[in-house]
Amino acid sequence: MSRVRRIAEPVERRLMERRVAAFHRLYFEAHGRTWKNTQWLGVRAYKNPLDLWIYQELVCAVKPQLIVETGTAWGGSALFLATVCDAIGSGEIMTIDTVVRSDRPRHDRITYVEGSSTAPETLELVVRHADRAAPVMVFLDSDHSRDHVLEELRAYADVVTPGSYLVVEDTNLNGHPVESGFGPGPMEAVHAFLAERQDFAVDIDQEKFFLTFNPSGYLRRASGQ
Repeated sequence: MSRVRRIAEPVERRLMERRVAAFHRLYFEAHGRTWKNTQWLGVRAYKNPLDLWIYQELVCAVKPQLIVETGTAWGGSALFLATVCDAIGSGEIMTIDTVVRSDRPRHDRITYVEGSSTAPETLELVVRHADRAAPVMVFLDSDHSRDHVLEELRAYADVVTPGSYLVVEDTNLNGHPVESGFGPGPMEAVHAFLAERQDFAVDIDQEKFFLTFNPSGYLRRASGQ
């Protein structure tokens, strides 16, 4: 490799990263037009559609029998995951939230759980279901403070089966690259968690579309653990 090329490639990479970050901030801040104006089959789903595309690829590849989601909101992402499970012919969704909404979508594959994602009774219920299902996949999208996300990571890590995924959503907060004043959040929780667990690693291949709300948030559990 020539000296010119060795210099040029890092410069081009940094330029691309700045462009992606700039578009990420534009997309995130225009939420009324973009991600907060997103629906799945008529149900609000506050998601980046590029991440939803990755989710269906993961579900199709892993074929989880159980998907656990913390943070239900209006139920749009639970419904999305349920319809992907319909398409592959297997899987159920257990989605957890402290708020009850009567207008959430009804689907045979979705079970709504009321309570804190880290409450002992909630964890007991999840573990009981997970013991009867494999593979198991987990999505974390509730309280985005570092301490809460880290508590969730520690609580749900062993529920995830080897070769499957623990997805930490909204790691883009606290300047990664949006909402720089947010304070320690999901990204900082991921860093702390990975320092504790050697059987999970960031799967950078799931960030192939450049724009993701979950940078460094696609954690794959090593096979054979």
